[in-house]
Amino acid sequence: MEIKGLNGRTAIVTAAGQNVGRAVALAFARAGANVVVNGLSHMEKLEEVAHEAEKFGVQALPILADGADWEAVEKMVTAACNRFGAIDIAVAAVGIRPHQAFHDISVEDWGRVINTNLNSAFYLDRAVLPQMRKRGFGRIIHMAGSDAQFPLENRAHVVASKHALHGLAKAIALEYGPEGITANSIAPGWVETDRKPEWFPELEQTLSHLRATLPLRRLGDVDDIANACVYLASDMGKFMTGQMLHLNGGEFMF
Repeated sequence: MEIKGLNGRTAIVTAAGQNVGRAVALAFARAGANVVVNGLSHMEKLEEVAHEAEKFGVQALPILADGADWEAVEKMVTAACNRFGAIDIAVAAVGIRPHQAFHDISVEDWGRVINTNLNSAFYLDRAVLPQMRKRGFGRIIHMAGSDAQFPLENRAHVVASKHALHGLAKAIALEYGPEGITANSIAPGWVETDRKPEWFPELEQTLSHLRATLPLRRLGDVDDIANACVYLASDMGKFMTGQMLHLNGGEFMF
């Protein structure tokens, strides 16, 4: 289904081999955009997503690259521009969420989370912005998470990185809005995805409680998040910038 403002565009999505990133890449393809499918590992997963995307009649390029490494990101964006001419949409979806009390977070732990969650978005934004500016068009989307507003216990490094992700989006929105570039954040609530059990103690009890108490009485699904990305990147969201979309089934209300 073509959506105004997306047909013929090119989107790059990090962490696109599974879960939310995969859904976002396929949603863009379904809407008529070419997609660059990026992930850190498992090239076969990226190729599978790219093959599925191409069924919608668009082109897809799987690229194995570490989103938390500047040189790797720079090379990836160069390869994508060589293939498609330009990148119109960039979705930074790389993230880790280790569960650690603040006093247990080592300097190395802190650096790893900040580099993975925050620096990866900076690297992607920094790599795509020059050619977005040349063309006077760009859509940047950060996957911030509810942690950006409501901190979760035992995740100080994650909470700090998610706050900073939205701050970065707002700074870009302010600085580059006059050049036709928007930047926004998405804060997914609890979504049905594969999770690392060590990051979420008592996960099943938590999910059962949420299903029973959320106003919608269900968790989100990955397409709920992907649809929000399509909205922000298409002409439907062309007047929205510097904002955070909360998709949490009513867990938090503003």
